[in-house]
Amino acid sequence: MTDAWWWPGGHRAGSLMGTGSFVDALLGVEQAWSRALVGAGVAPAGAAVDLDPLRSELDVESLGMAAESSGNPVVPLVGALRAVLPEPAATWLHRGLTSQDVVDTALVLCARDAVGAVRAHLRGHARRLAALVAEHRTSVMLARTLTQPAVPTTFGAKAAGWLHGVLDADEQLAALRWPVQLGGAAGTLAAPVELAGVQGARALRRAFAAALGLDDVAPWHTRRGPITRIGDAAVSATDAWGRIANDVLALGRPEVGELRDGSAGGSSTMPHKANPTLAVLVRRAALAAPPLGGTLHLASAEQVDERADGGWHVEWETLALLLRRTVVAAAQVGDLLAGLQVDTARMAARVDELAEDVLAEQVAICRLTGRAPAADYLGLTADLVDEALARTRTHLELHPSPRPEEDPS
Repeated sequence: MTDAWWWPGGHRAGSLMGTGSFVDALLGVEQAWSRALVGAGVAPAGAAVDLDPLRSELDVESLGMAAESSGNPVVPLVGALRAVLPEPAATWLHRGLTSQDVVDTALVLCARDAVGAVRAHLRGHARRLAALVAEHRTSVMLARTLTQPAVPTTFGAKAAGWLHGVLDADEQLAALRWPVQLGGAAGTLAAPVELAGVQGARALRRAFAAALGLDDVAPWHTRRGPITRIGDAAVSATDAWGRIANDVLALGRPEVGELRDGSAGGSSTMPHKANPTLAVLVRRAALAAPPLGGTLHLASAEQVDERADGGWHVEWETLALLLRRTVVAAAQVGDLLAGLQVDTARMAARVDELAEDVLAEQVAICRLTGRAPAADYLGLTADLVDEALARTRTHLELHPSPRPEEDPS
């Protein structure tokens, strides 16, 4: 999936949810099943050959074109593998599976890797935001509602809101489950039972899932919650980042000048421009993600019979696009937060300039109560900051990074 031109920054996703990774996952699923058959004594020992060495011999582009005739890539892939595998591996390859078992399980494996990358970035976001919250707990600024000045707040309190959004997103991603798909032709597991008997088929289910590190669950051929939940969690992450990007863009306008996106991208014609490129690209991702999530839900609603006619097929690229873009945005948010510049003097000056307006509510309440005005009108912002920081500490303890070696913080 080449998207550097159409989706600037797309290279940040690397191979995640790409064609190559998907093919690797398909091979891994087929290999895990062959080994499960051998382990159960259903297939002879020679049926469990290593498929990895065959990867370089596959013409992926040709297989992709051949997928049109069957509607999915597994049919041509299995044919290509059987043509080069020795016996008995060629005969036993894929026996007891259906194409949807392989595609769905491979898709889950790829999605798990992508979500792991996003969550590693989110931990970095949480740490950086916690530092901003602590540093700016008393940095007074204007709160704005419906684009207009409202009352005083602190930048620490604003960043605490960003932080809660990031933690919410990571909790939703952490709650995802990764199910194997094993149902056979129509979700009844008739072929595995025919191959191994009832008890043997039950054992095959467990062994297959365990080999791939996935949950052993009932077939979900036309019950697409596992896919829509992944999509929803990804969209929740881009929602949280969109909020951050929008604030950076709004407060970074020269006439406001309270925040600055440190990426400072240039213009092709205007030498003076310092465009907030990272914030713009993160906002782009937040705008693009919900329609992709909606497509996954539409596909789920269009399921019919024991395998859907099109509702299943539309998911693959949709989920791949959504997750790749989410990984890209996660990396860009990390850079955005790392380079974010906060002009506390400008923030305070704006509060002072509009003090009569933004303290009008305080004056009105004091008239009502008869109390003297407090020295500031910041409410419980200190508590809100402390709560966000405490939640972050707990969250990082309870939700360790799924890919600690790649934690970018």
